[in-house]
Amino acid sequence: MLTAAAVAVAIAVVSLASWLLVRERLYQELHDTLSAAPRSPVAPPDRGQLHCGATPAEALANVPPGGSGRLGPQKYDFQYVLPDGTICLTGDATRAIQVAPGDSAPLPRNTTVYRTGHYVDSDEHAQVRRTNSAVLLPNGILQPAVLLTALPTQGVQNSLSSLALLMTGVAGLGVLGAGVAGQVVARSALKPVDQLTGAVEHIARTEEVGTTIPVNGSDEIARLSTSFNSMSTALANSRERQTRLIADAGHELRTPLTSLRTNVDLLIRSDAQGRALPPETRARMLGNMKAQMQELTVLIGDLLQLSRPDTPNPEAVRTVVPFHETVERALERGRLRGPALTFVTEVNPWYVHGDPAALERAVINLLDNAVKYSPPSGTVEVRLRAGRLTVRDHGPGIPAEELPFVFDRFWRSPSSRQLPGSGLGLSIVAQTVRDTGGQVSLGPAADGGPGTQAVMVLPGQPDDPR
Repeated sequence: MLTAAAVAVAIAVVSLASWLLVRERLYQELHDTLSAAPRSPVAPPDRGQLHCGATPAEALANVPPGGSGRLGPQKYDFQYVLPDGTICLTGDATRAIQVAPGDSAPLPRNTTVYRTGHYVDSDEHAQVRRTNSAVLLPNGILQPAVLLTALPTQGVQNSLSSLALLMTGVAGLGVLGAGVAGQVVARSALKPVDQLTGAVEHIARTEEVGTTIPVNGSDEIARLSTSFNSMSTALANSRERQTRLIADAGHELRTPLTSLRTNVDLLIRSDAQGRALPPETRARMLGNMKAQMQELTVLIGDLLQLSRPDTPNPEAVRTVVPFHETVERALERGRLRGPALTFVTEVNPWYVHGDPAALERAVINLLDNAVKYSPPSGTVEVRLRAGRLTVRDHGPGIPAEELPFVFDRFWRSPSSRQLPGSGLGLSIVAQTVRDTGGQVSLGPAADGGPGTQAVMVLPGQPDDPR
């Protein structure tokens, strides 16, 4: 409809301009033809060739049937207007021109005036030329007069009407053709939008994210389709990660909950049957229950930490953090968890922008891994130089084929699944470092010796920017 409307406006403007140009040209030709008319159709010696009356109708009535035989040019109509308002016609006149006010007044010398007019007792219009002239009346008196020379405009008006009708028909066909062509082009151009709409409606109806549509070309519609496919794929990946996280969390929660339920059932059964458990057994069971509760608490805290979006939150509280102090506090807790280990440290000042609690938790997780996998009486090396934190243990190390999965949620090496932990520690480290704008990696020791080295690089500066 918009295409048809635009074409209609364009055709209307062009047609109107063309019609006005043709009209101007036709009237100009009529004007030129009228300018070539004779200025004295009846010579003064020709007596008896004029038929006069007080009005154009009366003068026309005085013209004898068949004329006088003295015919001027057939295409012109001549009419004299005397100073007293008397109208005189030539002997071959067949129609008279309606006199306008001022037609009897003589014109300045060598002056010609053009005007529009119409014929007496007729609706037909004419183009009229006024010039000074003189006539010899039947009484022999030479009388000055104004000569009116007229040409009918009926032919011009008929041509203009036919042209207007033709242009209207052509315009109507053009608008109709433009509307049909616009509809065909619009349907063809918007077909990807229809496919996109269908895909969106399918997802809204079935909630099956991951649906994509074919992309053709490189225009805006293709870009929109590509963006939709990317969004749909991202939603599918997000749902898959969510489903996997729920399944893994349920699996990890099942073990301590099952153990807790077993111990609680055993305690309840012993009390119900009046068969008290030995104090050592009861104390051991309560200790196990406390450890399982602590494991549940840590697991739930890790899950809450990982429930945050994968992308950094611009509204999160980010302050200037003295990272070296964070590493020192984490080392104090690490020494408590591995009292038999030796810690070799080198911590230089470094300030970063981030979440203090999250950064401390990330460093503690790295130290926990180092303590967990270090041999008895082993050494843990911790160094912070220019924003590069390295934590190295001297344990068995990580096989190369397992390195790509160490930062995945709930992933644990088959050789370490008997050790405590939920498999979320390194995932929390990766997320915290990503939120801070840094990088983290885990691999073999840089010197080629035994053990594993974790490297955390955070952007910052050695001086306090505050």
